[in-house]
Amino acid sequence: MTSKIPGFATGTTTATVPADLDFARLLTLLERTVVQRLGDALKREGAAIEEWRVLLLLGDDAGHAMAEIAEFAMLLAPSLTKVIDRMVSVNLVHRRVDEADRRRVLVFASDRGRQALQRWNAAVERERDDLVNTVGSEELALLRALLTRMSGRLG
Repeated sequence: MTSKIPGFATGTTTATVPADLDFARLLTLLERTVVQRLGDALKREGAAIEEWRVLLLLGDDAGHAMAEIAEFAMLLAPSLTKVIDRMVSVNLVHRRVDEADRRRVLVFASDRGRQALQRWNAAVERERDDLVNTVGSEELALLRALLTRMSGRLG
């Protein structure tokens, strides 16, 4: 089974793809749109989405290892290192040797980082409210439930 790709045409020919691939494309388009909107909202506050994700985890005031932060922020280790280095340079986070295992380094939010997280969370909340107004709370709740269920089943 094939379907037409919404919003895509080359010349006078509309592209068609198998329905399963169309589903993956739609998920990707939605993810990109939401991330772009969040990124724009955070950029207006002087932040990048990766920095917000890092501080979101570190906001619990517990130190976290780089591997844990990378998983939570959905970043590869080399990219995370660059993000953390940048955040250290503007005093949003700091590194400290783990007292329990001196081989490990933990990252903590600084006071400035916690203050930034409050501003950034407010910007994300405003964007979420705009999404709710645009799409509807019931649709977003349904999408969240379906994605959570599918994610659990798939892995």
